[in-house]
Amino acid sequence: MSSAHDPELQHSLQATRAALAASEQRSQTILETAVNAIITMSENCLIETVNSATERIFGYSRDELIGQNIRLLMPQPYRDQHDGYVQAYRSTGVKKIIGIGREVVGQRKDGSIFPLDLSVGEARLPEGRRVFTGIIRDLSDRKQLEEKILHISEEEQHRIGQDIHDDLCQQLAAIGCLAKVAHQQLTRAARPEAASLEEIVRLVTQANVRAREMSRGLMPVVLDAAGLMAALGELAQGTERIFRVSCPFRCERPVQVPDNKMATQLFRIAQEAVANAIKHSHADRIEISLGQDQSHLTLIIRDNGDGIPDNLSGRSTGMGLLTMNHRARMIGGNLTAAPDEFGGTIVRCTIPVAPTNACPAL
Repeated sequence: MSSAHDPELQHSLQATRAALAASEQRSQTILETAVNAIITMSENCLIETVNSATERIFGYSRDELIGQNIRLLMPQPYRDQHDGYVQAYRSTGVKKIIGIGREVVGQRKDGSIFPLDLSVGEARLPEGRRVFTGIIRDLSDRKQLEEKILHISEEEQHRIGQDIHDDLCQQLAAIGCLAKVAHQQLTRAARPEAASLEEIVRLVTQANVRAREMSRGLMPVVLDAAGLMAALGELAQGTERIFRVSCPFRCERPVQVPDNKMATQLFRIAQEAVANAIKHSHADRIEISLGQDQSHLTLIIRDNGDGIPDNLSGRSTGMGLLTMNHRARMIGGNLTAAPDEFGGTIVRCTIPVAPTNACPAL
């Protein structure tokens, strides 16, 4: 009997086709209802499929994207560099982002640039062809929330610093003046209490100096392009005076940071790293350095304390490191904290000079 006239075989084929159609429909439904953009591209960097979230996030229609080079969704200079990255991966097999995921930037149809989280997977189809799948999450709302939280934190620190300067420091200055007058009177009267009062005057004066240093730390003045260098220099000097540790500041060539927001966040990162070195690492030497080359600005805080574990995964890194990472990401930088080869810890924040984020190769 011919298979074309076999009812059981025909029924089985129909059931298989129905199952495949149902499976394809489920997969398509999942892709279309996903909140993240899902894009597949060929080895030649041409977009093959996109879901509805891709249209919503980037502002292009599906027809405008299919068949276009993936670099359409990237700002310059990454748009011109991307095909070279893919070619380098195909030649060397060295993965830069596949299977890892990273924060990068994208560009919408209207030209606006926004932060995103990108993870890339690689697959070989049955016919042997290789495709790449990118899953993209828009980080705009999260970045705005992080910035708002840090802005509130900055305002609160500024308020506390202002209160210390205007209230506590003034009161300490007044107490110091009264004590100095009393000391002079006791000295003229040759009273033995004069020596004790002299020590009180010294301690009150010292407390006033420290309070003023604290207020400046809470509301650093970073108003001009050279303000960051001055603020970091004051941080180093204040750390030495208050905590009795060695804290040199090194800046071989002048570093100009005209963006006050960037300068303030870098200062806060240095401040947090110094505090961690003293409180948690028990360091007695902390070095702050600032430098800039043609492509990057780099802030480094190195200490000789107890250090941190080689592998921080699965461990609580504390709010200090988390906050430093948030601050670095806010200004388009990358922050690392690792054991120093000479002992202790090295915190490094690197910021691209021209672009604010990096769009890595595959």
